[in-house]
Amino acid sequence: MKIENSKGHLLNAFLELPANQKPDEYAIFAHCFTCSSSLVAVRNISRELTAQGFGVLRFDFTGLGLSEGEFVESHFSANVQDLLDVHQYMTQEYKAPALLIGHSLGGAAVICAGKELSNVKAVATIGAPANVSHVKKHFSHAIDEIDEKGEVKANIGGRSFTINREFVKHFEKTDLLEVVSELKKPLLIMHSPFDKIVGIDNAEKLYKHAYHPKSFISLDKADHLLMNEDDSLYVGEVIGAWVKRYFKRRKAAALDRAGEQLVAHLDLEEYKYTTKIQLNKHHLVADEPESIGGDDFGPSPYELLISALAACKTMMLKMYAKRKKWNLQEVFVYISHEKTEPRNGDEENKLKPDLFKMKFRFIGELDKEQKERLVEIAGKCPVHRSLKSTNYFESSMIDQAL
Repeated sequence: MKIENSKGHLLNAFLELPANQKPDEYAIFAHCFTCSSSLVAVRNISRELTAQGFGVLRFDFTGLGLSEGEFVESHFSANVQDLLDVHQYMTQEYKAPALLIGHSLGGAAVICAGKELSNVKAVATIGAPANVSHVKKHFSHAIDEIDEKGEVKANIGGRSFTINREFVKHFEKTDLLEVVSELKKPLLIMHSPFDKIVGIDNAEKLYKHAYHPKSFISLDKADHLLMNEDDSLYVGEVIGAWVKRYFKRRKAAALDRAGEQLVAHLDLEEYKYTTKIQLNKHHLVADEPESIGGDDFGPSPYELLISALAACKTMMLKMYAKRKKWNLQEVFVYISHEKTEPRNGDEENKLKPDLFKMKFRFIGELDKEQKERLVEIAGKCPVHRSLKSTNYFESSMIDQAL
C-alpha cells in the first residue's frame, strides 16, 4: 500500500495481518537508519507478531526503500513525522495502532512519536541509541566537506547518499534522554551486549531515564541487524508476549470460512508462496522451500500432508494401546514422501503414484507380536485410509464481496 505523508510523498508500506485477518491491536514498525521495511529481520519480527494476533504496519521512511522523496529528506525529525503521519492514516482507515516498535534509529523515532500519540499504549525498541546524533558517526568523514560545500555524497554502509547541512542539523535537535523521561508509557528496551554498532551502554542510559513500567531484555550474542533468523524471531515472540500485559485480552475472531473447515490465504503482492491457513481455533503457515523460489516460512503442502498422516497414526496407536492396556510409553513415526513410477501394469495412468515410506519406533515393554500389531493398526488410521481410497472433489467460486 501507499501512504501519503504530510509533505506529499507516498510512503511504501506493508500491512500484515494474522491468519484470521482480524487483529486485536495494530502495531507500527520503524526500520533502522538507511535500511528499509523489507529487511529480513523486520519481516520475521512482524510475522511473529501476526502469529500472536497483531496487525503490523511496516513502512519505508521518506527517501528509503520504495518510498518517494530523497534521502536528504530522511533526517530524524522527518522520520518522526513519517511515524505520526502513518499513525494518523491507520487511525482513519483501520484502528489507531497501540504499539510502536523501532529498530536502531527507528527505536529513537518511536520513543519520540510515542510521546506525542496519546493512544499509543506501549513502545518497544531494538538496539536503539540513547543519543540521536549517534548516527552522525556513519557520515562523520563527510561533515567537514558538508560545512565547506553545503552538500556532498557520502558512503554509508556501502551505499552512496546525498546529505547536506540541514540533514546533519536535524540529528542535533533532539535530547532523546529527556524525551524518554517524559514518555511515561510501558517501554521495552531490547539490546545485544555484543552490538558493535550501537553499544549496550545506550540501553543502560535509556533504561535509567525511563519511568516504570519499563523492561530490559538482553539479546545475547545477537548482532545489531539481527542477521541470525533465530534472533529476530525471538524478538518478535518476546515483544508479543510482553505487550499483551498492557492490552485487554480478546478472543480473536476467526476469518469467515464460508461454512468450511478451513480457509487458506495468500497475498500474492507481498509473498512468494507463504500461505496462512485458518481453522476454527488454530492457524498454520505453509510455504515452499527456497530451492524452488519460496521463503521457507513454513512446511510445504506435502510436508503438511505427511504431518497429518504421522499425527493420525500416533494418536490412533495411543488409543489402541490404551484400550488394550499395553505398556506403550512413546511412539515415533518417521515418514518420507516421493513420487514413483507406476506399478502393476498401471503405466497407462499418467499420474505418478505417491510412495509414503513409514518407519515406527515404540518405547515400552512390548513383545514382537504387539509391535507388529501396532504397525498393522497404524495402517488403519483415518488419514491413511483416506489417502488409499478413491476420493471425490467438488469446486465452486465464492463471490468476491464475501
